[in-house]
Amino acid sequence: MSKKLAIIATKGTLDWAYPPYILASTAAALGYEVQVFFTFYGLQLVRKDLSALKVSPLGNPGMPMKMPFGPKWFRAINWNIPNIIQANIPGFETLATALMKQTIKNNGVATIAELRELCQEAEVKFIACQMTVELFGFEHSDFIDGLEFAGAAMFFDFAGESDICLYI
Repeated sequence: MSKKLAIIATKGTLDWAYPPYILASTAAALGYEVQVFFTFYGLQLVRKDLSALKVSPLGNPGMPMKMPFGPKWFRAINWNIPNIIQANIPGFETLATALMKQTIKNNGVATIAELRELCQEAEVKFIACQMTVELFGFEHSDFIDGLEFAGAAMFFDFAGESDICLYI
Protein backbone atom coordinates (compact mmCIF):
# COMPACT_ATOMS: atom_id res chain seq x y z
CA MET A 1 0.00 0.00 0.00
CA SER A 2 1.47 3.35 -1.02
CA LYS A 3 1.77 6.34 1.24
CA LYS A 4 -0.64 9.24 0.72
CA LEU A 5 -0.04 12.99 0.65
CA ALA A 6 -2.92 15.47 0.85
CA ILE A 7 -2.25 19.15 0.13
CA ILE A 8 -4.65 22.05 0.59
CA ALA A 9 -3.53 24.96 -1.62
CA THR A 10 -5.02 28.32 -0.62
CA LYS A 11 -2.60 30.92 -2.03
CA GLY A 12 -2.60 32.27 -5.57
CA THR A 13 0.63 34.20 -6.02
CA LEU A 14 3.66 33.18 -8.06
CA ASP A 15 5.82 32.50 -5.00
CA TRP A 16 3.07 30.52 -3.24
CA ALA A 17 2.46 28.42 -6.36
CA TYR A 18 5.77 26.61 -6.00
CA PRO A 19 5.29 24.75 -2.67
CA PRO A 20 2.21 22.67 -3.60
CA TYR A 21 3.57 21.74 -7.03
CA ILE A 22 7.10 20.94 -5.84
CA LEU A 23 5.85 18.87 -2.90
CA ALA A 24 3.20 17.08 -4.99
CA SER A 25 5.56 16.22 -7.84
CA THR A 26 8.29 15.07 -5.46
CA ALA A 27 5.91 12.88 -3.47
CA ALA A 28 4.49 11.37 -6.67
CA ALA A 29 8.05 10.60 -7.85
CA LEU A 30 8.64 8.84 -4.53
CA GLY A 31 5.57 6.66 -5.06
CA TYR A 32 3.03 8.55 -2.96
CA GLU A 33 -0.59 8.82 -3.98
CA VAL A 34 -1.16 12.59 -4.05
CA GLN A 35 -4.21 14.82 -4.09
CA VAL A 36 -4.19 18.62 -4.07
CA PHE A 37 -7.34 20.50 -3.05
CA PHE A 38 -7.34 24.04 -4.47
CA THR A 39 -9.54 26.49 -2.63
CA PHE A 40 -10.01 30.25 -2.43
CA TYR A 41 -7.03 32.03 -4.04
CA GLY A 42 -5.33 28.70 -4.67
CA LEU A 43 -7.77 28.28 -7.58
CA GLN A 44 -5.52 30.66 -9.53
CA LEU A 45 -2.98 27.84 -9.75
CA VAL A 46 -5.28 25.60 -11.80
CA ARG A 47 -6.62 28.21 -14.20
CA LYS A 48 -5.69 27.74 -17.85
CA ASP A 49 -3.93 31.10 -17.96
CA LEU A 50 -1.14 31.48 -15.40
CA SER A 51 0.03 34.88 -16.67
CA ALA A 52 -1.83 36.69 -13.88
CA LEU A 53 0.32 35.08 -11.16
CA LYS A 54 2.39 37.77 -9.48
CA VAL A 55 4.65 38.10 -6.48
CA SER A 56 3.15 40.12 -3.65
CA PRO A 57 6.09 41.53 -1.68
CA LEU A 58 3.94 43.96 0.32
CA GLY A 59 3.87 42.88 3.95
CA ASN A 60 6.20 39.94 3.30
CA PRO A 61 9.07 40.50 5.76
CA GLY A 62 10.80 37.29 4.67
CA MET A 63 11.28 38.56 1.15
CA PRO A 64 14.30 40.78 0.72
CA MET A 65 14.75 41.31 -2.99
CA LYS A 66 17.96 40.24 -4.71
CA MET A 67 18.69 41.46 -8.19
CA PRO A 68 18.96 38.78 -10.89
CA PHE A 69 21.43 40.85 -12.91
CA GLY A 70 24.59 42.89 -12.54
CA PRO A 71 27.96 42.15 -10.96
CA LYS A 72 28.18 39.55 -8.19
CA TRP A 73 28.48 42.15 -5.40
CA PHE A 74 25.27 43.85 -6.64
CA ARG A 75 23.35 40.55 -6.85
CA ALA A 76 24.41 39.71 -3.28
CA ILE A 77 22.68 42.74 -1.72
CA ASN A 78 19.43 42.08 0.17
CA TRP A 79 17.16 44.92 -0.89
CA ASN A 80 14.91 45.36 2.14
CA ILE A 81 12.38 47.77 0.73
CA PRO A 82 10.02 49.35 3.30
CA ASN A 83 6.30 48.59 2.91
CA ILE A 84 5.48 52.29 2.52
CA ILE A 85 7.63 52.41 -0.61
CA GLN A 86 6.23 49.16 -1.98
CA ALA A 87 2.67 50.38 -1.47
CA ASN A 88 3.22 53.84 -2.97
CA ILE A 89 5.28 53.08 -6.06
CA PRO A 90 3.00 52.26 -8.99
CA GLY A 91 4.03 49.03 -10.68
CA PHE A 92 6.19 47.77 -7.80
CA GLU A 93 4.40 44.39 -7.76
CA THR A 94 4.97 44.05 -11.51
CA LEU A 95 8.66 44.88 -11.04
CA ALA A 96 9.00 42.36 -8.19
CA THR A 97 7.29 39.72 -10.35
CA ALA A 98 9.63 40.38 -13.29
CA LEU A 99 12.66 40.15 -11.00
CA MET A 100 11.40 36.89 -9.49
CA LYS A 101 10.75 35.37 -12.91
CA GLN A 102 14.24 36.35 -14.03
CA THR A 103 15.74 34.85 -10.85
CA ILE A 104 13.80 31.62 -11.49
CA LYS A 105 15.06 31.52 -15.08
CA ASN A 106 18.66 32.34 -14.11
CA ASN A 107 18.70 29.45 -11.66
CA GLY A 108 17.13 26.90 -14.01
CA VAL A 109 14.05 26.40 -11.82
CA ALA A 110 11.00 25.00 -13.59
CA THR A 111 8.10 27.32 -14.30
CA ILE A 112 4.74 26.85 -12.61
CA ALA A 113 3.28 25.57 -15.90
CA GLU A 114 6.08 22.99 -16.16
CA LEU A 115 5.65 21.83 -12.55
CA ARG A 116 1.89 21.60 -12.96
CA GLU A 117 2.31 19.50 -16.10
CA LEU A 118 4.82 17.28 -14.30
CA CYS A 119 2.25 16.70 -11.55
CA GLN A 120 -0.41 15.82 -14.10
CA GLU A 121 1.92 13.37 -15.84
CA ALA A 122 2.64 11.79 -12.45
CA GLU A 123 -1.12 11.34 -11.91
CA VAL A 124 -1.43 13.80 -9.04
CA LYS A 125 -5.15 14.33 -8.56
CA PHE A 126 -6.19 17.99 -8.67
CA ILE A 127 -9.49 18.97 -7.05
CA ALA A 128 -11.05 22.44 -7.20
CA CYS A 129 -13.35 23.45 -4.36
CA GLN A 130 -16.73 23.69 -6.07
CA MET A 131 -18.09 26.09 -3.44
CA THR A 132 -15.20 28.51 -4.02
CA VAL A 133 -15.54 28.21 -7.80
CA GLU A 134 -19.17 29.29 -7.44
CA LEU A 135 -18.37 31.95 -4.83
CA PHE A 136 -15.86 33.66 -7.13
CA GLY A 137 -18.05 33.27 -10.23
CA PHE A 138 -15.67 31.07 -12.19
CA GLU A 139 -16.75 28.72 -14.95
CA HIS A 140 -15.40 25.17 -15.21
CA SER A 141 -14.04 26.16 -18.61
CA ASP A 142 -11.67 28.66 -16.89
CA PHE A 143 -9.66 25.74 -15.55
CA ILE A 144 -7.24 23.13 -16.89
CA ASP A 145 -8.37 19.79 -18.26
CA GLY A 146 -8.37 16.89 -15.83
CA LEU A 147 -9.38 19.01 -12.84
CA GLU A 148 -12.12 17.57 -10.65
CA PHE A 149 -14.69 19.78 -8.94
CA ALA A 150 -15.87 18.69 -5.51
CA GLY A 151 -16.55 19.82 -2.00
CA ALA A 152 -14.40 19.56 1.08
CA ALA A 153 -16.23 16.44 2.29
CA MET A 154 -14.99 14.48 -0.72
CA PHE A 155 -11.41 15.60 -0.11
CA PHE A 156 -11.68 14.66 3.59
CA ASP A 157 -12.14 11.01 2.61
CA PHE A 158 -8.64 11.04 1.14
CA ALA A 159 -7.07 13.50 3.60
CA GLY A 160 -8.36 11.51 6.57
CA GLU A 161 -6.45 8.46 5.36
CA SER A 162 -3.33 10.36 4.27
CA ASP A 163 0.08 9.87 5.89
CA ILE A 164 0.85 13.57 5.44
CA CYS A 165 -1.59 16.46 5.15
CA LEU A 166 -0.26 19.95 4.36
CA TYR A 167 -2.02 23.29 4.39
CA ILE A 168 -0.31 25.79 2.10
